[in-house]
Amino acid sequence: MTGRPDRRRNVGEAIFADEVGIEYGVYGAFRLRSAYQPIFAPRGRFLKAVAVEGLIEPHRAGRPVAPPAFFEGVPMPDRLFVETMCRVLHLRNFRNIGVEGLDLFFNYNPLINDHPGRALAEIRLMTRHLAEFDLHPGMLICEITEQAADDKVLVSLVREMRRDGIRIAIDDFGTGHSTEERVALVQPDIVKIDGVWFAEFCRHAAAERFFRPLVSALHDRGTKVLVEGIEQSTHLRVALDGGVDLLQGYHLARPALAGTVFDEEPLPIDMLLGMDNKVVPLFG
Repeated sequence: MTGRPDRRRNVGEAIFADEVGIEYGVYGAFRLRSAYQPIFAPRGRFLKAVAVEGLIEPHRAGRPVAPPAFFEGVPMPDRLFVETMCRVLHLRNFRNIGVEGLDLFFNYNPLINDHPGRALAEIRLMTRHLAEFDLHPGMLICEITEQAADDKVLVSLVREMRRDGIRIAIDDFGTGHSTEERVALVQPDIVKIDGVWFAEFCRHAAAERFFRPLVSALHDRGTKVLVEGIEQSTHLRVALDGGVDLLQGYHLARPALAGTVFDEEPLPIDMLLGMDNKVVPLFG
């Protein structure tokens, strides 16, 4: 990453508001903006938006930068600062969606803050300020990413969030450390099936027949199942036939920057199953 890293540790001093009140972060030469991707639940022959996932869209010189390239370029000493800033931005900008009843998914990388005391302090600070953003803990789902983590620290973090009323999701199940062992350890409320893994799985002729037992096994553990990376009608069909609870992906709706008008109209499943590689515009 070129430019001088911003090592200020006061996240609030690195967050600003634009002319319409949408907040953004400044890190070196980058502006970090919140985007929200809808998450849907099947309701009869329709998909209804029930939540959004907070994502960061980095900009440099007015142009978007691929998020992986940005995050990989953040020096290790600054990664906790940047991740915290991203989470704060998602919380602060969430009210601008203007839709009642949506939940908010946010990412938590257990490797970035693996010091038990600091990690717990950060969670407590976050929950203490939720009311300022018109949020309450029951609206939040923390996605534990697939990176390695100290089991004791991870269990302590999950216990603290659950005590506050925050639900837990295991992200990218099927890759990295998002395995059945982590599901057994964390006992999440939601398991997110990795989109790349799922797309490859859908290439098999018997995908529907083999996917349903996996979903059933996760349901038996008391967890809901979310499939991310729905990019084709085939992916949607396999996921629905498997009995999943939640769906997310470009075939349904792309992420949109904070402040974009949210269209609450449910999506017709029959229309989506007849489409390939065409995105229904959820935001207008």
